[in-house]
Amino acid sequence: MGNKNILVILGHPDSESFCGALADAYINGASAAGHTVRVLRLGEMVFNPDLHHGYSARTPWEPALETAWADIQWSEHMVWVYPTWWGTIPALMKGFIDRVFLPGKAFKYREKSPLWDKFLKGKSARLITTMDSPLWYNWLVYHNAGHRAMKHATLKFCGVHPVKITAFGKLRWQNDAALARKLQAVELLGRNGK
Repeated sequence: MGNKNILVILGHPDSESFCGALADAYINGASAAGHTVRVLRLGEMVFNPDLHHGYSARTPWEPALETAWADIQWSEHMVWVYPTWWGTIPALMKGFIDRVFLPGKAFKYREKSPLWDKFLKGKSARLITTMDSPLWYNWLVYHNAGHRAMKHATLKFCGVHPVKITAFGKLRWQNDAALARKLQAVELLGRNGK
């Protein structure tokens, strides 16, 4: 297993959150193992998350989005760390995806065809997400809707494959020892570049 170019994207607006600690654990593990790591902390970036014109007119990218796109292109493996809120991803992360994963950049519709070109082929991803509800409840009641949207309707749609998911449920009931075990598990994922 060789070293990888890994981009860690913290989708939680608060870098001091438990998601922030998970991102740091992954970064520490990956860096210690010799992987090259870059980090995007969406809550610390300056950009407008609204896609005001849809796809009809492109809103010029702020410098933070230019840098983010360069980091995405550079990466071999993307690690998205975020909470599952209301069954899906935080608004800031959705706005980031809306602004950056654009036609002509991340994918391109083919003329007079139902098919499209996937411009992020050759990259893999890991989703690390937390939630207060039990994992079984998210699966049974919501059918893992947020997981499926990120994995299939966003990343795989643009060619990212494989996309693996690590989910931690019942977070608000966890004690310090349980949270520490989760941090250790994520650090190990980082060491292995997974």
